[in-house]
Amino acid sequence: MYRRTLAAITDAPATLWESAGDYPFLSLPFLAALEQSGAVSKATGWTPRHLLLEEEGKALALLPLYRKTHNRGEYVFDHGWAEAYQHHGLDYYPRLVSSIPFTPVPGPRCLLAPGVSLEAAGPALLAGVRAEATACGASSWHGLFLPPDWQALCEQQGLALRRGCQFAWQDQGYGGFEGFLQALTSKRRKSIKAERRRVAEQGVSCRRLGGAELTEEHWDFFYRCYQQTYAEHGQRPYLSRAFFGAIAGSMPQQLLLVLAEAHGQPAAAALFFHDKTTLYGRYWGALANVDCLHFEACYYQGIEYCLERGLQHFDPGTQGEHKLSRGFGPVLTCSAHWLAEPAFMAAVQRFVQEEETYVRAYQQDALQHLPFRQEAGG
Repeated sequence: MYRRTLAAITDAPATLWESAGDYPFLSLPFLAALEQSGAVSKATGWTPRHLLLEEEGKALALLPLYRKTHNRGEYVFDHGWAEAYQHHGLDYYPRLVSSIPFTPVPGPRCLLAPGVSLEAAGPALLAGVRAEATACGASSWHGLFLPPDWQALCEQQGLALRRGCQFAWQDQGYGGFEGFLQALTSKRRKSIKAERRRVAEQGVSCRRLGGAELTEEHWDFFYRCYQQTYAEHGQRPYLSRAFFGAIAGSMPQQLLLVLAEAHGQPAAAALFFHDKTTLYGRYWGALANVDCLHFEACYYQGIEYCLERGLQHFDPGTQGEHKLSRGFGPVLTCSAHWLAEPAFMAAVQRFVQEEETYVRAYQQDALQHLPFRQEAGG
């Protein structure tokens, strides 16, 4: 097998994209929009170094790979590791990362040619990662929000597996939103109805628009909302208006915008992606202060959409224990880590093993706080 790195995702062989599934974030339109809009670039600390595996001129696998000079936009936090390196006079940056930039969503992490399995190609990809780390002076490699097959591969290769916990919704055969409400305890059912009623009483209603329905005016308004979310935290947004313009033209069939209007005027917006099984909540912002609107636009509208379209899963985004009381259960996530320095690799192995005990305990405790009636499951 032969390995080489690509400086742009558009350089990947077309045959690999032909075999890709419909997961929206490991798609040429999404990844290319990140690079072509400048969100992912050397200037932003995300230098593309995509790893291509070939044999006799045939593309076998592609692992998106980035040389990082910081850890922003990853959502798996390793500040302590960086500080430990610095304390010992070592450079933690640059480092290599395989993830979907700015997107803390579990899912596929590499492209495989037809007939090629991860079991066959994976060890060569990880060997390529180590070789690339040596070539570019990187301290480590981090695979974030990995699916089960990648977790198994990395564990077999002796990498450190780190667990996290997020919240996700799953259809349990509810049939509709009312069926979902009936599965909840009476207290939570009344609370959700009150939250939705509160939004309406403030003169606000929501519309769901597919990507093909969105105009430039819709996108301009959404981007103002998106910017506002970051401004409220004193930050600049990761993504530009050009990025959203690119995906609007290249993957509209996988986009959903929830537009909230107050007395007929746009007030807030939430942007979602979806594939055949799952809805992904990604970006939200509001230009008006409306009580309970975040819950309506980002959660309840998404649940309704899933139930109407037959989507089984809804990933609303990272963090947020407030999701628990609205029917989003705790699910474990996994990242894998390899550090070139043996002593630090051993220390990280011990750390993640100890941390996992607490993460699993947290998940079990969170399960006890789900709002479903005992006989309804959930």
